[in-house]
Amino acid sequence: MIAQLALTLLLAGIVLYAWSEHRRSPVVGLLSMISAFAGLYFVWMPAHATLLAERSGVGRGVDLIIYTWVAISLLVLLNLHLKLRAQMDLITVLARHLAIAGAVRPVDIGADAPSLQPEKVRPI
Repeated sequence: MIAQLALTLLLAGIVLYAWSEHRRSPVVGLLSMISAFAGLYFVWMPAHATLLAERSGVGRGVDLIIYTWVAISLLVLLNLHLKLRAQMDLITVLARHLAIAGAVRPVDIGADAPSLQPEKVRPI
């Protein structure tokens, strides 16, 4: 009974968070709410989780929920990794453009060694 109450509080917190994020990201908010409500259902009806697990070929309901959670977590991690890579690529392109845009070269001063004195430098 204590575990059910603790899990209910945690899942209710997820429902509140999903509701507050619904305007910013409707898909994430909706999927989070569906997951939280499914979790609440299985917390209070564990026999139904066991029945669903047996029908899907898994021994216990808890095992089915854990397997599902691991699969969802791996998908979320993959999604985050791909988004971070895309952002890093974008930052690299931006840094290259900024470096090229801010590059300076010395003014032709004949046979002397190139100097980067402020009065002898012009932007490209």
